Amino acid sequence: MTPQRRILIIEDEEIIRTSLREFLLGEGYAVDVVGTVAAALKLAREKDYDVAICDVQLPDGDGIALLKKLHQLSLQTFTLVITAYATVENAVEAFKAGAFDYLVKPVLFEDLANKLDNLFRYRELHLENLHLRRELERQREFDQIVGSSGVLAELQETIRKVAATNANVLLVGESGTGKELFARAIHAAGPKRMHKFLAVNCATRPVEFLEKLVLGEHAAGSPKGTGGIFTNAGEGAVFLDEISQLPLGLQSVVLRAVEYQEIIPVGSPEPQRVRARIIASTTCDLQREVAEGRFQEDLFYRLDGLKVLIPPLRERADDIPELVEHFVQKHSTAMGKRVTGATSETLRLLMAAQWKGNVRQLDNAIERAVLMCDGTQIEPGDLPPDLLGVGQPLPDTDDLRSALRHYEKLHITRVLRQCPEKREAAKRLRLGLSSLYRKIEELDIDV
Repeated sequence: MTPQRRILIIEDEEIIRTSLREFLLGEGYAVDVVGTVAAALKLAREKDYDVAICDVQLPDGDGIALLKKLHQLSLQTFTLVITAYATVENAVEAFKAGAFDYLVKPVLFEDLANKLDNLFRYRELHLENLHLRRELERQREFDQIVGSSGVLAELQETIRKVAATNANVLLVGESGTGKELFARAIHAAGPKRMHKFLAVNCATRPVEFLEKLVLGEHAAGSPKGTGGIFTNAGEGAVFLDEISQLPLGLQSVVLRAVEYQEIIPVGSPEPQRVRARIIASTTCDLQREVAEGRFQEDLFYRLDGLKVLIPPLRERADDIPELVEHFVQKHSTAMGKRVTGATSETLRLLMAAQWKGNVRQLDNAIERAVLMCDGTQIEPGDLPPDLLGVGQPLPDTDDLRSALRHYEKLHITRVLRQCPEKREAAKRLRLGLSSLYRKIEELDIDV
C-alpha cells in the first residue's frame, strides 16, 4: 500500500488556509495547517512532509527565509510558494530559496492540482536519482579493495556500518594488511567524505617534528602559524597510523582532541577547536601496552569502543588470485611490459605461501615477478626464491621421496589452516578421516 502523501500549509489568512486544506483532503492528501513561522518549524521538526506550501508574507517572519530552514530540516521536503504579486523578482527569490514553483493569490485549485502532480513526478525522479548516485558512490568507496571472499565481504559490511556513525575508529591488524586503505574506505563511505583525509605515521622521529606535525606551530607576534594535521583536516579525518608508537605526551594531546575537541598548537597560549574524525591503527595489543605503561588507559578505552579487525592475507587466501591479477596489471603497466597473469602452478604456490608480510609482501613479490618474467605469464621461477618452498625453504636434498614428503606436509598444513574441521579437510584432500589423522602423526603436523 502506497503511504499517504503529507502536505504542510503555512498561510496566515484563515479563509485561504481552510479552503486549501479542504481541497487537498478531498484529493487524498494528509494535511496540516499553521499560520506562523514558529508553528511551521515546530511541526517540521516533529513530522516528515513531502511538500510545504508557504505564503511569502507571514506575521512573525519571512516565508522565503522559512523555506531555507525547511530544506535544512529535510532535503526530501519540496516547496511551493504562495504570493500575492507574481513578479519576476519574487519568482527568482523563491527559486533561489529552493522552491519548486509558485502560486498566485487567489489560488486556483486546478492550478494547484497540476503543480502538485508535476512536483511529485519530479520528486520521485529526483529521489530515485539520488539513491542511484549514492549506490554508485558506495561502490566506488571499495574500488581499491580487491577480493570477493566471504571474509572480505563481512569486513566491508562492517566498514559501511562504522563509516555511517562518524565516530572515532581503531583498526587492528598485522603489518601489511592494508589498514590505511580500509581507513580511507571508512572516510569515503562516511558523511564527511567531501572533506580532507590526512595521515600521519606515529613512529615519525624526532619527537619534536612529530609534535609540530600533529599540533601545528604558533608564530609569536603573528596571528598566523603552521597548522597541524588536526586543524588542516577540518571536518575530515585524521589517520594516526601505528598509534601505539605515539609518545605518551602526544597521547595526551590526542585524548584531549577526542574528549574536548581541542588542541593547543606548539607555542600558542590559546587552544584551537578541532572537528576531525580520528581513525587510528595498530599492529600491537594495546591492552598489553596499557598494562606495561606504554599507552594511556583513558585513550585506549576511548578508541577501543569501535574496533575493526583487519584479517591477515592467510585468512582470505581466496582473494589471492584477484589480488595477483590486480598487481600484475598495475606493475606491468608501470614497467611497460605485456605480462597478463600467472600460471596455475604459480597461483597454487602463491595461495599456499605464509605471507607474513600480508598484502604488501604479495604486492612486492608480484612486482619482482613481473620484472623477471620473460613471457606473458608469471612462472614459479619468476617468484622470489623464498616463496618457491610454499612459504618455507625447499628441502636440502635431491631425494624425490623427501621432497614429496616435504610438499605433502606443507599442502596438508595449508588445507587444515583453511579448514580446521578435520572431517571437511579430509574431504577436500580426498582422504579418509583415519588416513588424515595418520598423516598428521607421521608428518608431525602442528594442528
